[in-house]
Amino acid sequence: MPVLEWNDSFLIGIRQFDEHHKHLVLLLNMTFDGITTNAPKDELEAVLHELIEYTAYHFTAEEHWMKEHHYPGLDVQVKEHAEFTKRIGELAKDFHSGIKDIDLVVLDFLIDWLTEHILEKDSAYGTYVAAKGLPDGVDLSFA
Repeated sequence: MPVLEWNDSFLIGIRQFDEHHKHLVLLLNMTFDGITTNAPKDELEAVLHELIEYTAYHFTAEEHWMKEHHYPGLDVQVKEHAEFTKRIGELAKDFHSGIKDIDLVVLDFLIDWLTEHILEKDSAYGTYVAAKGLPDGVDLSFA
């Protein structure tokens, strides 16, 4: 059973970013599965690494799009992305060095942050897209 179920309330109206968000939910569910089944540390570390790498890719793509389309909330997004990147990087470092385990408390933080960010911050640029009549397709060839 997934810890976070994808549903249409997460859709922001930009196809590529909706797909990114679905993949992030999948990675969170994989992390949950690893925690609840007591997966070996190297397996959890691999999932966490993929989560970090994919999140960085996603944030870069979002920020590129926002800049390109003069999204007025870009500064807020960049700040939140940087704070999240710093926090998850610290968690990964602590996990790798054995200081802290990836546990349900950490997973709760990740789920809460992602859910709130998509439903509040990202949905705002989805509304911006709709109001401006911008296409939902995003050219990710920069990545």
